[in-house]
Amino acid sequence: MQEQYLTVARAGVHETEINRSRFLCALAPAATEEEAQAFVARVRAEHPTATHNCFAYVIGAGASVQKASDDGEPGGTAGVPMLQMLLRREVRYAVAVVTRYYGGIKLGAGGLIRAYGGAVGEALDALGTITRRRFRLATVTVDHQRAGKLENDLRATGHTVRDVRYAELVTFEIGLPDADVEGFRAWLADATAGAAVFEPGGEAYGDA
Repeated sequence: MQEQYLTVARAGVHETEINRSRFLCALAPAATEEEAQAFVARVRAEHPTATHNCFAYVIGAGASVQKASDDGEPGGTAGVPMLQMLLRREVRYAVAVVTRYYGGIKLGAGGLIRAYGGAVGEALDALGTITRRRFRLATVTVDHQRAGKLENDLRATGHTVRDVRYAELVTFEIGLPDADVEGFRAWLADATAGAAVFEPGGEAYGDA
């Protein structure tokens, strides 16, 4: 897994006008290709009278899935420059839909490429991006008597508590940078007098 990647900070829409044509770029984070396709379908449904609804998305920290559509614009003038902008900005797990309402003035191939790529770039600037870093998932299990103090200590020391499950014992799911695992293990033993059970798990990505 890559150490980190950028993605869209939040879903939103940014509008720009070029030679009387309106370009509305809708951006959103997308965890899967299905999420990206659902977002494209939703935007198209919101703009049924638009001249074009072009899209591009990149799924995977290593950009393993890349798709783009010109939706009736001349080949390579819309979806591809949108996709290239996402890749150039190193944005992953994200989908962009640029809706165009034609204003009566043709832009030419070069103008379209600049307009569609630029719409995505401006939307990224307006909505912002966030960094997601790779971390190790782990569980910490402790008795109820120590659970309250341990949760406070975990949060006070800046550790990411992703979930808390109460049963016969209390289990915390946490996220740790790989480099911190051994240090955390020692800290936990000290904080709970050796009473907590620590089990490292798989890997995931989270906010930096």
